[in-house]
Amino acid sequence: MHKNWKLSRFTVLLFAVASGLAIGNLYLTQPLFKVIASSLDITPTSASILVTVTQLGYALGVFLLVPLGDVLNRKLFIPLVMSLSGLMLIGASVAPNFSFLLLLLGLLGLTTVAGQLLIPLSSELADSNSRGRVVGIVSSGALTGILVSRTVSGVISDLINWRFVFGIAGILIILIAIVLFKVIPKLPTNNQISYIKLLLSVFNTVKKYKVVPPTLAITALIFANFSLFWTSLTYLLSDGPFYYSVSQIGLFGLIGLVGALAAQRAGIFHDRGLSIPVTGISIILIALSLVIGALFSNSIIAIIIVIIILDVATQSALVLGQTRLFNLPVTERSRLNTAIVVGNFIGGAIGSIISGPIWASSGWLGIMSTGLALNVLALLIWLFNRRSNLVLQS
Repeated sequence: MHKNWKLSRFTVLLFAVASGLAIGNLYLTQPLFKVIASSLDITPTSASILVTVTQLGYALGVFLLVPLGDVLNRKLFIPLVMSLSGLMLIGASVAPNFSFLLLLLGLLGLTTVAGQLLIPLSSELADSNSRGRVVGIVSSGALTGILVSRTVSGVISDLINWRFVFGIAGILIILIAIVLFKVIPKLPTNNQISYIKLLLSVFNTVKKYKVVPPTLAITALIFANFSLFWTSLTYLLSDGPFYYSVSQIGLFGLIGLVGALAAQRAGIFHDRGLSIPVTGISIILIALSLVIGALFSNSIIAIIIVIIILDVATQSALVLGQTRLFNLPVTERSRLNTAIVVGNFIGGAIGSIISGPIWASSGWLGIMSTGLALNVLALLIWLFNRRSNLVLQS
């Protein structure tokens, strides 16, 4: 069926929407942790751990579950994990205390890996001439979900309450799991490898190609900075001189949609052989946005400009890094995707967890300085490895 099955525009769009809904669930809590803190009678710093635990659960889930995409029937596997994440969300909506909510969100992170199964699947189903474009569209759907989830969760929380946010998200993800079961084609499977060997093969695949580790390091550093910025933005906008509400803070996710739209087109640069130089330009633009953020932190116009530049550059660099790995002459695309996503979300979890202490000790300037340091390190890795990475564009 694989050879005769055509990847239609509808299917690409469906994969993008499904990826967005799945991955966006990881960020529902980000604009809500102060509201949750008040509701459950805990400190905002304690509540911010919810974001970190969800991301760490996701990194673990990607490592343990996504490699199975290379050996299991994805027509069954993808809807199954989506349905499980939906049940975790519904459970979170009725969590009686902080400990139970923390457990459920950790399990949510563990199971909401469908987006990282759909991205390599779309790469596999696409022809070589359009692979960059297709991966860019599906990846941009995932990135759109990250940003829109903040807006939707903030608005719904203000209109109703934070529990309803998790409940409606759980219902939606189960419904789209049913649609995916109808649409995903039945593909050949390879279950000749044991589960332990499958997990170990992730490391072997990374070691096999010397160009992979630098790509993983660059994207992890970029995502750590991205997570640091967006988690800390809640502190900045809820404090003086802005004093914005939860829904107002959530609306800033819509500004970041510019970055997601840019990511949709970023894959084309790979198809044109420009992946490496555009990645370098993206890293430089991230640095520029952080400098602007540090200098003009009291200007909401400046913050909006920072969000646009940061998101365009970040999403472009992440999509290009992912597409370069998918261009390697191997059949282990799910395992390569596992490596890059685990690295990214470990970086993201670190960015989230250090945001609170840095904000408490040195405020927004400390956040921007830390982000700039992460970005400079990514730029140095790019500079020293850009020639060897050119092989991934062929």
